[in-house]
Amino acid sequence: MHANDALAISRRILGLAMILMGTFSAVKEVTKSHMLQTEFGEDVAYAAAAQVGVQMPRLESAKVETRAVTETLEATFRSILSQAENPEWVGYGVDEVAGERNVCCGNWSDEGGCGTCRLENDRTWTSGTKSDHQAGGTIKLEGARQLVVLFRIEGKQVNRIRVASEDCTLDAGGLPFLWLTGVKPAESVALLTTYVRGAEFERHGHHNTGNGALTAIALHADASADPAMESFVSPDQREELRKQAAFWLGVARGKEGLNTLQRMANTDPSSDVRAHVTFALSVSHEPGAIDEMIRMAHDDTSSHVRGQALFWLAQKAGKKAIGTITGAIENDPDTEVKKKAVFALSQLPKDEGVPKLIEVAETNRNREVRKQAMFWLGQSNDPRALAFFEKVLTK
Repeated sequence: MHANDALAISRRILGLAMILMGTFSAVKEVTKSHMLQTEFGEDVAYAAAAQVGVQMPRLESAKVETRAVTETLEATFRSILSQAENPEWVGYGVDEVAGERNVCCGNWSDEGGCGTCRLENDRTWTSGTKSDHQAGGTIKLEGARQLVVLFRIEGKQVNRIRVASEDCTLDAGGLPFLWLTGVKPAESVALLTTYVRGAEFERHGHHNTGNGALTAIALHADASADPAMESFVSPDQREELRKQAAFWLGVARGKEGLNTLQRMANTDPSSDVRAHVTFALSVSHEPGAIDEMIRMAHDDTSSHVRGQALFWLAQKAGKKAIGTITGAIENDPDTEVKKKAVFALSQLPKDEGVPKLIEVAETNRNREVRKQAMFWLGQSNDPRALAFFEKVLTK
């Protein structure tokens, strides 16, 4: 055995022993220096972060370095960026906003468990591959969940921003990986905000740094994320940014997010944005979200917005939505909205939707609305619809 091989094996054994026995005091002493270099080879690298409460994620195929943020995060990051000619990843952890969700390399999901995020593979942003030790969907039960924020830098520029849950394994594709400790969440929000403003949100895709930065901000547990998110939906911001921010307000920002969505629903000048707000309300878990969707279905000046509110009500609210939907069929002045309301009935559970569709097909005064109800009854494959058709045809 070569001396270098023996040294590498010894370092691995020592690292494993320290983790298993809880002897982190030795790591703490070593990482008091400005920089800690830990390299375990080409295939696997793993190290514990020095910052209390923030642990480095599991890493594969990475040359790992840990650095403490001694000034501001902005100053530290700009210093790193100014020297970054070749590709590398920079990451850090912050508390993640409460909620049962999983974020694996930018793909948000309500399902538990992550997998291996291959950061250099363009396609793995849409899914993670569960590793054997995660097949059971391990969920952290105590303490704050950590969000991992990731920057890919090259040529002194950031060309990608991603996020991952703490239980994900990150495969850096053999590139250097710099883990920052001592990051203040408010400074993280401020840094990420610079990549949201001015980003081309009309350009879709996971290479859009603006989308990655917006997602990361929305998932920060820190209170500074709320005013940042609110600033992204002011009427002077571009429509695509307002739409994307509205979604994350509904998904992640709780009561504060609902308050902002309600203001958007009442004041945003764009009917396209307000229509998107109805969707954002449908993914909110706040109890007032349904009431705001009902108000929009009744009162919004745009027929497009009213129709979208009816559609998402049907997906979200069930019985509570029936009165609003049937009211739109009877009273909305726009036939297209009436037809969308009929479609919304078809989206309800069959025991609720089919009887209402039959009622509309039998009694509504608008011929186009009756035809729409008949069409969706024909798509239902429900025995009650067949009995209705037999009754109509044998009169």
